[in-house]
Amino acid sequence: MKRRLASTSNEVRIAALSDALKYGQAGLDIVVEIVKTETGAVQWAAWNLLGNKHLPTFTFDVITVNHRGEEISRIPSSARFFPEDLGNGVILDMVSIPGGTFLMGSPKTGSVPSVREDPQHQVTVQPFFMGKYPVTIAQWKAVAALPEINMPLNPNPSGYDKEVNLPVHAVSWNCAIEFCARLAKKTGKTYRLPSEAEWEYACRAGTTTPFHFGERITPDLANFDGKYNHICVPNRTCRGRLTDVGSFPPNAFGLYDMHGNLWEWCADAACHKNYDGAPSDGSVWESAGENIYRRLRGGSHLDGDENCRSATRHASFANQGEFYIGFRVVCSSPWTP
Repeated sequence: MKRRLASTSNEVRIAALSDALKYGQAGLDIVVEIVKTETGAVQWAAWNLLGNKHLPTFTFDVITVNHRGEEISRIPSSARFFPEDLGNGVILDMVSIPGGTFLMGSPKTGSVPSVREDPQHQVTVQPFFMGKYPVTIAQWKAVAALPEINMPLNPNPSGYDKEVNLPVHAVSWNCAIEFCARLAKKTGKTYRLPSEAEWEYACRAGTTTPFHFGERITPDLANFDGKYNHICVPNRTCRGRLTDVGSFPPNAFGLYDMHGNLWEWCADAACHKNYDGAPSDGSVWESAGENIYRRLRGGSHLDGDENCRSATRHASFANQGEFYIGFRVVCSSPWTP
């Protein structure tokens, strides 16, 4: 067993891990140690064998505000994640998102009704992993240096050299897809862009209010343009610039920057005017026609609060990268039923 676990072949080591579980607690201890000390495919196989409960955790506070934007609760919480080592000290944290059912879209009685968010409908989403933050400039540079799959990638589309913790921006949908393909090739995992349903489900994190914080957002909670709002946001300020990822509190799933800072690409086509005929299983909604537009979610630092709501839908050309657009990645869970 020890000889096989020390092999230079990942296939041999992964097979040995499966056999280790046949040896009771001693074998279980071996697999747990692999989770703690290894990276890449062998670590992923160990997590798969053990199940989600053996993933490491991080802690955070979940903040809720009232209709005036005043904090009314702050509850300690935690979430499970796995760290993806991209090399040279660059880590991509992927947070475990539990499966569940939610109402997607906005009610017709909402404060900012939009035909694009109608009809509100029930969607069931399977468990998956989502980036704790939008992809950063440092993470982009690490993956852009990997071998090309379908198209070249600009190693520095955002034009920053030192601000590595800013979210990468000026990235087209096509380039985001190439990023996912390279990351999947490197790791053996199913990295991809989220579906719209997965994105909204992850953003809401069990809430039904316009924002995961509650009825309001304030400049203390998100990076958006507070001068333009439809929900009477207090402290009407606008930073007018991007902020480092993780600068604001997370939601109940442990995801940061879901409201504002940058619009985020989703995998879905943007040719559907509303939710009539939308999938109910959380899958990507494609179109039989030419899909030159793709969906965006979350709003940006240049948008008012109405464009930063959990349900807000926007779109852009798939082949264009704008300075207000970024993305985050998801990864299918090995424990999906």
